[in-house]
Amino acid sequence: MNREYEKLLGARIRNLREKANMTQDTLSAKLQLHGCDITRSALAKIEVGQRHIYADEIRLIKEILGASYEDIME
Repeated sequence: MNREYEKLLGARIRNLREKANMTQDTLSAKLQLHGCDITRSALAKIEVGQRHIYADEIRLIKEILGASYEDIME
């Protein structure tokens, strides 16, 4: 994936998380409860584009935040 796109994708996730009044700790805990082994640190790296995000992570983040794929991807 393009590095600049990963930064934009991470920023969109961060914005959606903040709009949901959710901390990184809370979102990572909810992801873990759904079987996605992700730490707060890994989530922080995703949000700044330093870590690749996988399709299953995107799907769960979308569901937890009540967002659409368009909200995250575009």
